[in-house]
Amino acid sequence: MQAALDKLGFGSCCHASDILFDAQAVQKWCDILDGKKPDWESIFEGYQSTVDWPSSAFYKEQMQAYPEARVILTLRSPDSWYRSVQETIYPLSYLMAPRWLCFFSKKTRNMRRLIFDVIWEGQFRGLFEDREAAIGIFTEHIETVKREVPPERLLVFDVRDGWEPLCALLGIDSIPDEPFPHVNESMQLKRIVRRLRWMWRIFYATVVAVLLWAIVGIVS
Repeated sequence: MQAALDKLGFGSCCHASDILFDAQAVQKWCDILDGKKPDWESIFEGYQSTVDWPSSAFYKEQMQAYPEARVILTLRSPDSWYRSVQETIYPLSYLMAPRWLCFFSKKTRNMRRLIFDVIWEGQFRGLFEDREAAIGIFTEHIETVKREVPPERLLVFDVRDGWEPLCALLGIDSIPDEPFPHVNESMQLKRIVRRLRWMWRIFYATVVAVLLWAIVGIVS
Protein backbone atom coordinates (compact mmCIF):
# COMPACT_ATOMS: atom_id res chain seq x y z
CA MET A 1 0.00 0.00 0.00
CA GLN A 2 2.85 2.37 0.76
CA ALA A 3 4.38 1.66 -2.66
CA ALA A 4 1.00 2.15 -4.36
CA LEU A 5 0.33 5.50 -2.69
CA ASP A 6 3.83 6.68 -3.58
CA LYS A 7 3.19 5.68 -7.20
CA LEU A 8 -0.12 7.57 -7.31
CA GLY A 9 1.48 10.80 -6.13
CA PHE A 10 0.55 10.58 -2.46
CA GLY A 11 4.12 10.13 -1.28
CA SER A 12 6.09 10.29 0.68
CA CYS A 13 3.94 7.81 2.57
CA CYS A 14 4.76 7.49 6.26
CA HIS A 15 5.38 3.91 7.40
CA ALA A 16 6.43 2.49 10.77
CA SER A 17 9.90 1.85 9.36
CA ASP A 18 10.24 5.61 8.80
CA ILE A 19 9.45 6.31 12.44
CA LEU A 20 11.05 3.69 14.67
CA PHE A 21 14.69 4.55 13.93
CA ASP A 22 14.14 8.30 14.07
CA ALA A 23 14.50 9.37 17.71
CA GLN A 24 12.71 12.70 17.17
CA ALA A 25 9.79 11.04 15.39
CA VAL A 26 9.44 8.44 18.13
CA GLN A 27 9.49 11.18 20.77
CA LYS A 28 6.62 12.99 19.02
CA TRP A 29 4.48 9.84 19.19
CA CYS A 30 5.48 9.24 22.82
CA ASP A 31 4.29 12.79 23.58
CA ILE A 32 0.84 11.69 22.40
CA LEU A 33 1.01 8.69 24.75
CA ASP A 34 1.78 11.17 27.54
CA GLY A 35 -1.48 12.94 26.83
CA LYS A 36 -0.16 15.89 24.84
CA LYS A 37 -2.27 17.22 22.00
CA PRO A 38 -1.00 15.74 18.72
CA ASP A 39 0.83 18.15 16.46
CA TRP A 40 -0.05 16.31 13.26
CA GLU A 41 1.53 18.92 11.01
CA SER A 42 4.87 18.33 12.72
CA ILE A 43 4.45 14.55 12.90
CA PHE A 44 3.62 14.25 9.20
CA GLU A 45 5.92 16.97 7.92
CA GLY A 46 7.12 15.93 4.47
CA TYR A 47 4.43 13.24 4.11
CA GLN A 48 1.16 13.21 2.17
CA SER A 49 -0.18 9.86 3.40
CA THR A 50 0.41 7.33 6.14
CA VAL A 51 0.01 3.58 6.66
CA ASP A 52 0.71 1.02 9.36
CA TRP A 53 1.16 1.52 13.10
CA PRO A 54 1.35 3.80 15.00
CA SER A 55 -0.70 5.98 12.64
CA SER A 56 -3.51 3.46 12.18
CA ALA A 57 -4.18 3.38 15.93
CA PHE A 58 -5.08 7.08 15.80
CA TYR A 59 -7.18 7.15 12.64
CA LYS A 60 -10.13 8.85 14.37
CA GLU A 61 -8.00 11.76 15.56
CA GLN A 62 -6.45 12.13 12.11
CA MET A 63 -9.88 12.10 10.47
CA GLN A 64 -10.82 15.12 12.57
CA ALA A 65 -7.56 16.90 11.85
CA TYR A 66 -7.80 16.21 8.10
CA PRO A 67 -11.52 16.32 7.18
CA GLU A 68 -10.80 15.91 3.45
CA ALA A 69 -8.58 12.86 3.91
CA ARG A 70 -9.65 9.40 2.78
CA VAL A 71 -9.33 6.20 4.81
CA ILE A 72 -8.24 2.90 3.28
CA LEU A 73 -9.09 -0.23 5.24
CA THR A 74 -7.10 -3.13 3.84
CA LEU A 75 -8.49 -6.65 4.24
CA ARG A 76 -6.82 -10.04 4.33
CA SER A 77 -7.43 -13.51 5.72
CA PRO A 78 -7.34 -13.35 9.55
CA ASP A 79 -5.48 -16.66 9.67
CA SER A 80 -2.73 -15.60 7.27
CA TRP A 81 -2.53 -12.20 8.98
CA TYR A 82 -1.99 -13.78 12.40
CA ARG A 83 0.59 -16.24 11.11
CA SER A 84 2.50 -13.46 9.36
CA VAL A 85 2.54 -11.14 12.38
CA GLN A 86 3.45 -13.98 14.71
CA GLU A 87 6.49 -14.80 12.55
CA THR A 88 7.63 -11.25 11.82
CA ILE A 89 6.82 -8.05 13.69
CA TYR A 90 5.85 -9.71 16.98
CA PRO A 91 9.24 -11.38 17.62
CA LEU A 92 10.97 -8.45 15.93
CA SER A 93 9.51 -6.12 18.56
CA TYR A 94 11.31 -7.98 21.33
CA LEU A 95 14.53 -8.34 19.37
CA MET A 96 14.76 -4.66 18.40
CA ALA A 97 14.01 -3.32 21.87
CA PRO A 98 14.91 -5.84 24.61
CA ARG A 99 13.72 -4.72 28.02
CA TRP A 100 17.19 -4.70 29.62
CA LEU A 101 18.59 -2.36 26.96
CA CYS A 102 15.97 0.25 27.86
CA PHE A 103 17.88 0.99 31.07
CA PHE A 104 20.84 2.27 29.04
CA SER A 105 19.19 3.95 26.06
CA LYS A 106 16.38 6.50 26.02
CA LYS A 107 15.94 5.89 22.28
CA THR A 108 15.39 2.17 22.88
CA ARG A 109 13.13 2.93 25.84
CA ASN A 110 10.94 5.21 23.73
CA MET A 111 10.95 2.75 20.81
CA ARG A 112 9.82 -0.09 23.06
CA ARG A 113 7.20 2.10 24.66
CA LEU A 114 5.78 3.13 21.30
CA ILE A 115 5.67 -0.44 20.02
CA PHE A 116 4.23 -2.06 23.12
CA ASP A 117 1.96 0.71 24.42
CA VAL A 118 0.36 1.26 21.02
CA ILE A 119 0.29 -2.29 19.61
CA TRP A 120 0.78 -5.25 21.92
CA GLU A 121 -0.43 -3.77 25.21
CA GLY A 122 -2.63 -1.18 23.49
CA GLN A 123 -4.72 -2.45 20.62
CA PHE A 124 -4.14 -6.12 21.49
CA ARG A 125 -4.51 -5.60 25.25
CA GLY A 126 -1.66 -8.01 25.99
CA LEU A 127 -3.53 -10.87 24.32
CA PHE A 128 -1.66 -11.31 21.05
CA GLU A 129 -0.23 -14.73 21.98
CA ASP A 130 -3.81 -15.95 22.39
CA ARG A 131 -4.55 -16.61 18.73
CA GLU A 132 -8.34 -16.55 19.03
CA ALA A 133 -8.32 -13.36 21.09
CA ALA A 134 -5.92 -11.63 18.68
CA ILE A 135 -7.97 -12.57 15.63
CA GLY A 136 -11.08 -11.39 17.48
CA ILE A 137 -9.48 -7.99 18.06
CA PHE A 138 -8.37 -7.90 14.43
CA THR A 139 -11.89 -8.51 13.10
CA GLU A 140 -13.41 -6.19 15.71
CA HIS A 141 -11.13 -3.39 14.48
CA ILE A 142 -12.30 -3.92 10.91
CA GLU A 143 -15.95 -3.63 11.91
CA THR A 144 -15.26 -0.57 14.08
CA VAL A 145 -13.59 1.25 11.19
CA LYS A 146 -16.54 0.44 8.94
CA ARG A 147 -18.91 1.94 11.51
CA GLU A 148 -16.86 5.00 12.40
CA VAL A 149 -15.71 6.20 8.98
CA PRO A 150 -18.33 7.80 6.71
CA PRO A 151 -18.85 5.65 3.58
CA GLU A 152 -17.85 8.47 1.23
CA ARG A 153 -14.44 8.67 2.92
CA LEU A 154 -13.80 4.93 3.24
CA LEU A 155 -12.43 2.31 0.88
CA VAL A 156 -12.60 -1.28 2.10
CA PHE A 157 -9.80 -2.65 -0.01
CA ASP A 158 -8.33 -5.99 -0.97
CA VAL A 159 -5.03 -5.50 -2.80
CA ARG A 160 -6.13 -8.21 -5.26
CA ASP A 161 -8.69 -5.68 -6.55
CA GLY A 162 -5.83 -3.70 -8.07
CA TRP A 163 -5.60 -0.04 -8.98
CA GLU A 164 -9.20 0.77 -9.98
CA PRO A 165 -10.94 1.14 -6.61
CA LEU A 166 -7.96 2.95 -5.12
CA CYS A 167 -7.81 5.42 -8.00
CA ALA A 168 -11.57 5.97 -7.78
CA LEU A 169 -11.33 6.84 -4.07
CA LEU A 170 -8.47 9.26 -4.64
CA GLY A 171 -9.97 10.90 -7.72
CA ILE A 172 -7.29 9.71 -10.12
CA ASP A 173 -8.41 9.24 -13.73
CA SER A 174 -5.19 7.79 -15.14
CA ILE A 175 -4.82 4.23 -13.87
CA PRO A 176 -1.17 3.04 -13.89
CA ASP A 177 -0.40 0.66 -16.72
CA GLU A 178 1.51 -1.78 -14.53
CA PRO A 179 0.74 -4.48 -11.96
CA PHE A 180 -0.27 -3.40 -8.48
CA PRO A 181 2.87 -3.31 -6.28
CA HIS A 182 3.75 -6.47 -4.44
CA VAL A 183 6.53 -5.99 -1.92
CA ASN A 184 7.42 -9.23 -0.14
CA GLU A 185 7.95 -7.52 3.21
CA SER A 186 7.16 -10.68 5.16
CA MET A 187 10.14 -12.59 3.77
CA GLN A 188 12.43 -9.65 4.40
CA LEU A 189 11.24 -9.33 8.00
CA LYS A 190 11.73 -13.04 8.60
CA ARG A 191 15.34 -12.70 7.46
CA ILE A 192 15.82 -9.76 9.83
CA VAL A 193 14.33 -11.77 12.70
CA ARG A 194 16.74 -14.66 12.02
CA ARG A 195 19.73 -12.33 11.84
CA LEU A 196 18.80 -10.51 15.05
CA ARG A 197 18.31 -13.79 16.88
CA TRP A 198 21.77 -14.92 15.86
CA MET A 199 23.23 -11.53 16.76
CA TRP A 200 21.80 -11.64 20.28
CA ARG A 201 22.88 -15.28 20.73
CA ILE A 202 26.43 -14.34 19.80
CA PHE A 203 26.28 -11.30 22.09
CA TYR A 204 25.01 -13.28 25.09
CA ALA A 205 27.51 -16.08 24.45
CA THR A 206 30.31 -13.52 24.33
CA VAL A 207 29.16 -11.93 27.59
CA VAL A 208 29.04 -15.33 29.29
CA ALA A 209 32.51 -16.23 27.97
CA VAL A 210 33.99 -12.95 29.23
CA LEU A 211 32.39 -13.38 32.65
CA LEU A 212 33.67 -16.95 32.94
CA TRP A 213 37.14 -15.81 31.89
CA ALA A 214 37.03 -13.05 34.52
CA ILE A 215 35.85 -15.44 37.23
CA VAL A 216 38.58 -17.96 36.38
CA GLY A 217 41.13 -15.16 36.48
CA ILE A 218 39.94 -14.01 39.90
CA VAL A 219 39.92 -17.53 41.32
CA SER A 220 43.38 -18.20 39.93
